[in-house]
Amino acid sequence: MDFGLKDKTALVLGAGGGLGGAIAAKLAREGARIAAVDIDLAAAEKTVATIESEGGKALARQWDLSDLGSIEAHVAAIERRFGPVDILVNNTGGPPPTTVSGQDTALWNQYFQSMVLSVISITDRVLPEMRARKWGRIVTSTSSGVVAPIPNLGISNALRLSLVGWSKTLAREVGRDGITVNIVLPGRIATGRITFLDEQKAKRENRPIDDIVTESTSSIPLGRYGRPEEYGNVVTFLASEAASYLTGSVIRVDGGMIQSI
Repeated sequence: MDFGLKDKTALVLGAGGGLGGAIAAKLAREGARIAAVDIDLAAAEKTVATIESEGGKALARQWDLSDLGSIEAHVAAIERRFGPVDILVNNTGGPPPTTVSGQDTALWNQYFQSMVLSVISITDRVLPEMRARKWGRIVTSTSSGVVAPIPNLGISNALRLSLVGWSKTLAREVGRDGITVNIVLPGRIATGRITFLDEQKAKRENRPIDDIVTESTSSIPLGRYGRPEEYGNVVTFLASEAASYLTGSVIRVDGGMIQSI
């Protein structure tokens, strides 16, 4: 299937991580030009090296999403290299495991800025060009915690849920401009973040890590953690011409883990 992404410009946030890297690589295989940004420049460069080794076009930039004042400079540099952004993949890092109660307001502010305001502000920066061209894709990766709150991930559950309301509202505002806006929920995808969370749970409960993983996979109908490339496939479909009538939706990529309908 031709996804219609050849020579589209895709800005992928968090492209040095497991999910972001997989998304960037798959978009590149479909012919998109990739701006791979991450707070860890070496990680972003690794993603770019993978893309270029397969004949794709990409650039890496170090970008601290909590620095809202740097958005204009970063996006302008990407536009000079590849042209206006056609596809925006909002994929941010997560906060540390915590309860939802008793947290310092400074911690809430820190992650609200890096996980929510950054996404809103970057989207606002690229929307005018999308509207002018009557085509755009905005895909935001959140968490299964927005449907079924995850114990000890209180800040993540709360902040990521705000992006669901924002995304649904935005989809109605820009649909007539040929722009689709969707949310993707990763379940237990085998990335460094999931390994970290499993390790933290094992420490809290004083249990072997293998027991934690076994317990976790037993709750997944497919009986395993997802692969990052499986997640990247879904995001790439949402960015494609094939998904032109799909907007305002929340798509679960969780192996059937979330029990609610």
